[in-house]
Amino acid sequence: MKKQTIIVTGASSGIGKAVARLFVEKGHNVILNSTTAEKLEQVYQELGAGENIAMVAGNVSDKSTGARLLEVALARFGSVDVLVNNAGIYETKPFLEVDEAYLNRFLNTNFKGTYFTTQSIIPQMLKQNSGVVINIGTPLVYHALGGAPSTAPISSKGAIHALTLQLAAEFGTRNIRVNTIAPGVIRTPMHAGEDDKSAGLHLLNRVGEVADVAEMVYTVAKSNFISGAIINVDGGMGAGHNLN
Repeated sequence: MKKQTIIVTGASSGIGKAVARLFVEKGHNVILNSTTAEKLEQVYQELGAGENIAMVAGNVSDKSTGARLLEVALARFGSVDVLVNNAGIYETKPFLEVDEAYLNRFLNTNFKGTYFTTQSIIPQMLKQNSGVVINIGTPLVYHALGGAPSTAPISSKGAIHALTLQLAAEFGTRNIRVNTIAPGVIRTPMHAGEDDKSAGLHLLNRVGEVADVAEMVYTVAKSNFISGAIINVDGGMGAGHNLN
């Protein structure tokens, strides 16, 4: 895989940080994005603060963030080869308690953030006649859990899955590939140390690590013939549960 320019949203922790780290280690240019400037600076320093790293603080639910990501990518590195739409949030709340403001939180960050960031970057990929968009979804779109009431975030992720297929169809002939990677429960700060309690949701009876997802992101990015795919990296969660 020749040296490329990668944008990673939600890069200040968890999966996004691991994805950014892997691409930096592989020698690529990486633009880090997060809503929190302080956390972004910490990751920037942790990854070496090299000439091949740039950062853009901003909420992806704001359309101007995508425009600034493109601007910085072109100014610093001259292209955008891979966009990883990782920024996202997840919580549980019973369906009948969800109000419009709560639903909008997930639609704005998860779906609109993915939608409009991609809309900002695709025109440059069209100019290049090449590009890769990798979204982050969830196997829970197709494998609901009765004990985890989460219609708001899962609906927003389902929209990302649908968007992935349609974008792959609309831009495939222009050599732009679009895929979604759907992780199971991954050991990240989001789970506040409670990760392993979800081991039984996976056929492997353990949770995943951020490196598992980062490696799949890298594999899809360097592939030339994967498009329109929803790829589970979920320890078998989508297939079933481990029952003790």
